[in-house]
Amino acid sequence: MMLEREPLPRYHEILEENRSAVYRDCQHIPVTFNLSQSTEVLWKIHEKALRSFHVKNTKQTPSLLDLKVELADRLFQSCCFCEHRCKVDRRTTPGVCGVKETRIATEFLHYGEEAVLVPSHTIFFSGCTFQCVFCQNWDISQLPGGAPISAEKLGTIIEERKKQGSRNVNWVGGDPTSNMLYVLQVLQEMDSNIPQVWNSNMYCSEETMKLLQGVIDIYLTDFKYGNDACAKRLSKIDGYTEVVRRNHLLAHKQTEMIIRHLVLPNHFECCSKPVLRFIADHLPDVLVNIMGQYRPEYRANEHKDISRPVSPEEINAVKEYADTLGIHQV
Repeated sequence: MMLEREPLPRYHEILEENRSAVYRDCQHIPVTFNLSQSTEVLWKIHEKALRSFHVKNTKQTPSLLDLKVELADRLFQSCCFCEHRCKVDRRTTPGVCGVKETRIATEFLHYGEEAVLVPSHTIFFSGCTFQCVFCQNWDISQLPGGAPISAEKLGTIIEERKKQGSRNVNWVGGDPTSNMLYVLQVLQEMDSNIPQVWNSNMYCSEETMKLLQGVIDIYLTDFKYGNDACAKRLSKIDGYTEVVRRNHLLAHKQTEMIIRHLVLPNHFECCSKPVLRFIADHLPDVLVNIMGQYRPEYRANEHKDISRPVSPEEINAVKEYADTLGIHQV
């Protein structure tokens, strides 16, 4: 049966079994490397394999996916998955994100995501690279708990969820960035032709963006702030605009995207307008979800400007501004 056509044509081709999820292509790309080679050499092999991307009919050993796992393991031991670049050995020490070993807070079929994604198999990681004072999932993001699940077991769960109707695997949190190694290890265990969604605040390092290329089918991004001052004050993040803009441009070159922008009260001029202008100027064909569900949670009441719910008038103003820029809203 043909599904109703939406934007995101590559995603729909996977759902219709007319295309492979890119992580499966990655499993079929042969590479030659050994563990004695330097990380610099391995990155060069990785770059060459991405440029060729000639897919064979059978799984390869070693494959480009195996190379990605090796590179991620080396990053894990001097962590720079995100732009905090705390360089800790995550085998023994949590990063700034609060994450040492991967822990799953919960996983389930989610019916509250964008319609094109539903039902979405959401996998919520504990911990986050941000410390948002208004986080609605603060019990997951700021108080890392959850349970460790082996990559093999989660791969089996993903297969079961697909049989139950999931249209994609939605890696979220908290934020998935700290768990890059684990995500790749799970993909090694899988064989289902199911799209992979990277649901992130996009404070990833450039190394992480390289590892994501060839395994992610849709970036579901969070683009909150239009300036560094708001990001620093409300999420304790340095250099927000440069990093997040860079990563949106990189993601757009790799695959399809949906950008989420959460409307904050009193942040139309400083955040919503600059974010939407950037999207209109640099990502004009991308789908944008302007989200109006902000409410003061966690420690938001400590900040006067965001201590109340966002008003319908504020939400409408942002949506109308997006319309004037020709942005495709979902």
